[in-house]
Amino acid sequence: MKFRSHRISATVPVEIETCSEWTAASEVQQRFLQYLEPAIDTLSYSARCRQVRELGGDAYDFVSLPHNRLALAVGDASGKGLAAALMISNVQSSLRTAVAFAGNDGAAVLGAVNREVHASSLPNRYATLFYGVFDEATRALRYVNAGHNPPMVLRRDRSVRRLESGGPPVGMFPNWTYKEGAVRLDPGDLVLAFTDGVTEAVNPAGDEWGEEGLLRAVAEHDAQSADEMVEGIFRSMDEFSLGRQSDDATVMVLRVL
Repeated sequence: MKFRSHRISATVPVEIETCSEWTAASEVQQRFLQYLEPAIDTLSYSARCRQVRELGGDAYDFVSLPHNRLALAVGDASGKGLAAALMISNVQSSLRTAVAFAGNDGAAVLGAVNREVHASSLPNRYATLFYGVFDEATRALRYVNAGHNPPMVLRRDRSVRRLESGGPPVGMFPNWTYKEGAVRLDPGDLVLAFTDGVTEAVNPAGDEWGEEGLLRAVAEHDAQSADEMVEGIFRSMDEFSLGRQSDDATVMVLRVL
């Protein structure tokens, strides 16, 4: 993203001049969240990101890969507002470049993103990032979790598996070697990924919605499509918090058909 400023130097921060430029920057960021749905016959999926401000630090992505594979990602940058938006935009740009060259190798993708983000960010800036590749032929999900809230695989037998393998958030350590995990998914299984703005939603009494509230919302909308479930989760969260949102919130749902 490019922003105009009165002065740019090593010691003077970049300032956005007008509200219209904030709006333009927000529109650019929202375009990053638009995706084309490739034909994956064995998978229904959807995601939504809702920001507190015009610019936010959450993001998700879907990228079609050769041989009927789908790459997916959910990220959450540290901080809020412009700083977080610039960080997550850097992560998204680095991620898409890495996916173009090594999309099927999650460890290599996260390693490349981590090096780029570390080299171009301030020492106290980082982002959590979950990256996965779903293979239609095998119904396997290979993934790397870089410090993100562990997505959950909700089985039809009501068991839950958390996807934790990976390493620290991107941008923290320049040469970290990430570990890839894998899980086989069966028809009817659901993969649920989210950012902490979802589970940390609070009601007027100060109680957190938590994973318990999120899982209750999933159960309430279990018979619905992935799109309807995502929207239902946000409605349930808003009912709990009375519409108060203090952090960016992102939900991603994948249902195996």
